[in-house]
Amino acid sequence: MTTAPATALEVGTVVAEREVHLTRDALVRYAGASGDFNPIHYRDDVAASVGLPGVLAHGMLTMGHAVQPVAEWLGDRGWVQRYGVRFTRPVVVDPEQGATVGVVAKVGTVDDQGRPQRIDLTVTAAGQTVLGKAQVTVVFR
Repeated sequence: MTTAPATALEVGTVVAEREVHLTRDALVRYAGASGDFNPIHYRDDVAASVGLPGVLAHGMLTMGHAVQPVAEWLGDRGWVQRYGVRFTRPVVVDPEQGATVGVVAKVGTVDDQGRPQRIDLTVTAAGQTVLGKAQVTVVFR
C-alpha cells in the first residue's frame, strides 16, 4: 500500500492505493462474521441457477476493503464521517484464482487549509469498476 501525507494536498492527489486478494475462504469467513449466508457467495451451482457469472463477493465485504486504506491513511489524525457507494458490478471470485480488488483513493475536495474533505475511491476488479460514486467524507482533528 502507498500513502500520502494528510495536509496541503491538491484535488486529484492519490492518498492511498491497495490491492486486496479475495478467496473463497475469505467469503466463507465473512459470511460467518456477518451472518450473510446467501449461497451465491459460496456455491457455484446456486450462483449459476440465478444467472450469475459465478460466486460473488459480498458487497459489504468489497465496500469494507475499499475504505480501509483511507482509514489507515487517516490514522489518529481524523476519522471517516460518511461513506457511500453504488454497487455497479459484482466481484466474481474464482474457486482457484480468487479475485483481486484494486483501490485508488484520491482527494476529491479540500478545506481552506488544504486538508482533504472528501476522498474519491476508484474500486476495480477484473479491469472493471465495481463500486461507483464511492466517496468518503473525512474530518481531521
